[in-house]
This record gives sequence, structure tokens and C-alpha cells, in this order.
Amino acid sequence: MSAPGPLTPRTAGLLLIPPVLWAGNAVVGRLVNESIPPITLNFLRWLLAFLFLLPLAWPVLRPGSELWGHWKRFALLGLLAVGAYNSFQYLALQTSTPINVTLVASSAPIFMLVMGTLFFGQRAQTRQWIGAALSVLGVLLVLSRGDWNTLVQVRLVIGDIYVLCATAAWAWYSWLLSQPKDPPAIRANWAQYLLAQMAFGLVWAGGFTWVEWSVQPREIVWSSGMVAALVFVAVGPSLLAYRSWGLGVQRAGPSTAAFFANLTPLFAALLSSVMLGELPRIYHLLAFVLIVGGIVVSSSRRPTS
Repeated sequence: MSAPGPLTPRTAGLLLIPPVLWAGNAVVGRLVNESIPPITLNFLRWLLAFLFLLPLAWPVLRPGSELWGHWKRFALLGLLAVGAYNSFQYLALQTSTPINVTLVASSAPIFMLVMGTLFFGQRAQTRQWIGAALSVLGVLLVLSRGDWNTLVQVRLVIGDIYVLCATAAWAWYSWLLSQPKDPPAIRANWAQYLLAQMAFGLVWAGGFTWVEWSVQPREIVWSSGMVAALVFVAVGPSLLAYRSWGLGVQRAGPSTAAFFANLTPLFAALLSSVMLGELPRIYHLLAFVLIVGGIVVSSSRRPTS
């Protein structure tokens, strides 16, 4: 595996885009919670994103494309990113509170470091573990609203297990992105690379949706707000965020990128504050310093491999 490069301002900018959009995804997912089944929401989200991207990348699906010679890899990427990750997150919002969901998801840097050490030959250094601790501490500060006693009251439910599954899937997906095993022609074209993953991911997501409707059918409550929500999650958290994340992971490495993903709950807290008419508090600033401090410590110099 090629060693990740230094964290440049441009790479940092790329890695800041996904957590902002994913925070919006969490808010929108919560808002439409009562109007659409969670796995169905995931399927329609990616189906719409697929249709938006198709005019730009349709040649990758032609019979002679290199995609079909590497279909197993793209099927796995599609399962992890399209079929599993957001399905688990949307499921979690059905049974768990936002504080629990975000708290469990803050374990992403730990998943990245452990998975990289065990399966991808990437030794985690002391500074990375320190960075992970600082980043998670910042997330906990936001979730507790500056009152650590709030965390004592947290109780795990099935939704938290779903978030653990989502986080593990995302960590695995991110490490796979860093492996130079894709056809160069497809990898070089971001639209084709993402569409190749979507094509297989939609098969997984469609199968999961069929199971959802077989087990517990539920009507979709259509409205202009629902359509707007679908367009947003298809364009923002899907196309723009995944494009930025893929580039950022390739340039900085999965372990460093994971710390940027930990900014998602901070942005979610800020969005919630705006929606509720509340101004940001001091603990928001302190959390931002801790999370960014984790990023700086983790990426202060290039890791050896």
C-alpha cells in the first residue's frame, strides 16, 4: 500500500465537506423519520443519485468495461458504502436517540486504527492514538453539552448496535479505498468510479428494501418536503460528500480522514442549535479545538509503514 501524503490545506478542505453534508443528512433523516421507512429512504436516495450521475459516467456500465473484470471488488465497495452504511444509520434513528447515535459513531477513529493494524499492515503510532483520544473527547463534550453527567444517563439500545455496524462498514470501506487495486482508467474518472459502486450498491440496497417491505410494509407519505429531502441526500451527502471523501482518503490516508469524520456530530450540534434558535455555546468552541487538535496531532508527520 502506498504511504499517505501530508495533510495539505486543499486536502483538509476536501475532508471538511463530507462531515458538513453528513450532519445535514442526519438532520434530514430525522425529519423524515415518520414519513418513509429507513431502508427505503436509503434505496431511493442512491437510486436518485445514480440517475443524476448516469449521464456523466454511463460508459463504465458497457459490456466491455473494465468494471466487469473487477466486479467482486466493486460489489464489496457497493455493499459497504451504499447498501449497508446509511441503511444502518437510518435504522438507528428509528430506535435510538440522537445523542446515542452520534456517541457510538464517534468511535470511527478507533475502528480505523484497529482495522488498519489488524488487516491492512498499517501500524498505528502513539500520536495517532493520542489524536483519537482528543477527537473523541471533543465529540463527548458536544454530546454532553458541557455536562459530563449527561453521559452517565446514556443507555444502549438496538439502534446503537446498528451504528456500530455502520461505523465498522465505513472503516472497512475507507481502507479499501486506499488500496490501489482498481482499474486505473475507472479510478481516474471520479464519476465512473462512484457509479460503478452505486450500480452494485443498488442491488444490495434494493434487496434490503424488499426484505423491509416483506417484514413490515409501510406507506411513504409524499410531500414537497419529502422530495426536497430526497434531492438533498442524493446530491449532497451522496455525490458531493463521497467524491470529496474518496479524494481525501487517497491523499491523506484513512486514519487521518477518520478524524475529519468526527467533526460530523459537532456540525450536527451547530445545525440543531440554529434550527432551535440557540446560539453556539463555549463548549462548542472547546470541542472544536479538541477535535481539530486530534487531527493536527494525528497528521503532524507522515507515518512510516
